[in-house]
Amino acid sequence: MEIGVYTFVENTPAPATGKTLDPVQRLRDLMEEIALADQVGLDVFGIGEHHRPDFLASAPTLMLAAAAERTKRIRLSTAVTVLSSDDPVRVYEQFSTLDLLSNGRAEIMAGRGSFIESFPLFGYDLNDYDSLFAEKLELLVQIRDNDKITWQGTHRAPLQDQGVYPRTPNKIPIWIAVGGNPQSAIRAGSLNLPMALAIIGGLPERFANFVHLYRQAAAHAGHDASKLPLGINTHGYVADTSQQAADEFFPSYAAQMTHIGRERGWPPTTREHFNAGLPLRGHLAIGSPEQVIEKILYQHQALGHSRYLMQMSVGTLAHAKIMRSIELLGTKVAPAVKNALKSK
Repeated sequence: MEIGVYTFVENTPAPATGKTLDPVQRLRDLMEEIALADQVGLDVFGIGEHHRPDFLASAPTLMLAAAAERTKRIRLSTAVTVLSSDDPVRVYEQFSTLDLLSNGRAEIMAGRGSFIESFPLFGYDLNDYDSLFAEKLELLVQIRDNDKITWQGTHRAPLQDQGVYPRTPNKIPIWIAVGGNPQSAIRAGSLNLPMALAIIGGLPERFANFVHLYRQAAAHAGHDASKLPLGINTHGYVADTSQQAADEFFPSYAAQMTHIGRERGWPPTTREHFNAGLPLRGHLAIGSPEQVIEKILYQHQALGHSRYLMQMSVGTLAHAKIMRSIELLGTKVAPAVKNALKSK
C-alpha cells in the first residue's frame, strides 16, 4: 500500500491566538513538510486546489514544482485539480512540465470541486457542473495519450490535429476524486482510471458500494478491474498517545469544520461529534501510531484500497505538530501497515 499526506494549505486563524500566519511563512512551512514526508519514506504528497481566503492553494502545480526541487522520490499530486473550471490543455502542459522537473513523479487527481468559487471566477455556469467535468476529463485523457489531438466539444474551442507540449515520456496518472456521487465512481471505472475516495464522515463500510460500482463499471467496459488502483483519503493525525492526538487535533478541526458548516447548513462540530469518529469504525484516523495502524488496516479489510492519504491540516495546526505527525506516519505507521499487508 502507498501511504501519504495531502493538504489544502489552510491559513486560518489559530484557535489559541486568533491570528493567521504570514503567507510567506505558511508556504515555507509547507515546503518543509513535503521535504520531511520524502525523507521519512512516505509515497505521495498531494496539494488541493481552492480559490478562497482561508486556503493558499489556488495554484498547486507551482507549489508542487517548488517541492520537486526539495525532494527525491515522493510522488507529487494534486488533491484535487478542479478540472471543471480549468482548461485540460493547460492542465496537461503544467503537469507534463512538473513531470519533467520531478523526473517522472507528477500525478493529477481530477475532481469536480467541493467548493464553487472557481466557477464564477473563471466564467463557468454551475448548471453545467457535471457536463463540464465529463467533457474536460475526456479531453485530458486524450491529450495525455496522444501526441496530436483532433477533438470537438461543447465547452471549449475545438482542436484539429494539434499537439500539446511539452510531452513527457511518462503516462501521467490521472486519478478521479470521488466524494458522494456514485456516477463519479462509475465514470472512473468505465474510463479505467484510478479512483480516490474521500471519506470525511460516516462509517467507512458505507463506501463499499462505491468500490463495487467502480469495479463493476470497469469490468463492464472490458477492463481488468482487479488491476485498478483505489485510494482512500481521510482526515487524520498521529501523535505519541491517543489522548495527545485528539487534544491537539480537535481545536483547529472543530474551528474549520464549523466555519465550513455555517456555509452548508451543518451543525457546529462539538467534541462529542468529534469523539464519535475516533473508534475503529469511525472516519477519523486520529490517535497513536498503533491506533492509526489498526484503523488503516481495518479500512483496507473493508474496502481493499492500495493507497491511503491523510489530511492532517484541517484548519491551522502548529507546524511543529504537523511535522511530528508526518514523522510518525512515515517511520511508525507506514512500515507497519505495509508489513502487515505483505504477510497476508
